[in-house]
Amino acid sequence: MAILPLRKIPPRSCEGLAKEWVQEIGEKLNDPNADRARICREVLCDLTFPEFSASWETACSDPKLSRPTRLALLALDPRNVTLEPEYYAECDDQRFQRVKPLLWLWYSFDRTVVGGQNVELGVSLRRVLAQHIFKRCGENFKAFHNVEFSFGYNMEVGDNVVVHRNVLLDDRGGIIMGNGVSVSDYANIYSHTHSIVDQKDVTDAVTRLDDGVRITYHATVLAGVHVAEEGMVGAMAVATKDVRPYHVYVGIPAKSVRVKPNAPVMEDNLTTVKRR
Repeated sequence: MAILPLRKIPPRSCEGLAKEWVQEIGEKLNDPNADRARICREVLCDLTFPEFSASWETACSDPKLSRPTRLALLALDPRNVTLEPEYYAECDDQRFQRVKPLLWLWYSFDRTVVGGQNVELGVSLRRVLAQHIFKRCGENFKAFHNVEFSFGYNMEVGDNVVVHRNVLLDDRGGIIMGNGVSVSDYANIYSHTHSIVDQKDVTDAVTRLDDGVRITYHATVLAGVHVAEEGMVGAMAVATKDVRPYHVYVGIPAKSVRVKPNAPVMEDNLTTVKRR
């Protein structure tokens, strides 16, 4: 199989401007007394309604503007929207209200012209936001567009973690990712579950992905599952139980079908599963 490293993209004329803009946002967020809701609103207004940047409050109450326009302007401020996790009984409102403006900026940026699938700028901005949202965020974190969370503040992420497009990270009970974890497009990782008898009966459980874990396309990891070092959950698989180190799990429910050829010799690599 061919080894295909990522290509290097030639420099673009906007790189300097983009770097300065992300750096400016980061500097504002580094102020512990910063008004995060205001920062979010100003950034989104500059991106989507620049003509109202200096007169946002006046425009929101201007009867000459249509109701949809005024609602759109109001929604630039996270205090005027509700996010699903706010309704969860175990939501720590003090913690969530602190990260909510950054989650709203994250989600809304992905739906702007400059955001969309603009890879480098999006990765840079999300990396800055993650440092202020997550409980812990390691070096070189990379998230592509349309990644969503529950609380955000229950995320613990190591170094060199990559999360691809359209991924749901339900950190309601907590998600811990080690170094070098890769989560592919359309994967879902949960940390809460509902009783089959009463939907309101919710169990939160920490879901853990150790160093080098790969969760591949459209795969699902259920609450409380521990995917051990270098474990892999294959495409479309549903991991309902722990995944052993260096094992490849596929199917619904996911079961081990092989051990990675680079696995060290370990007693728990059952003889019934042969390397190939």
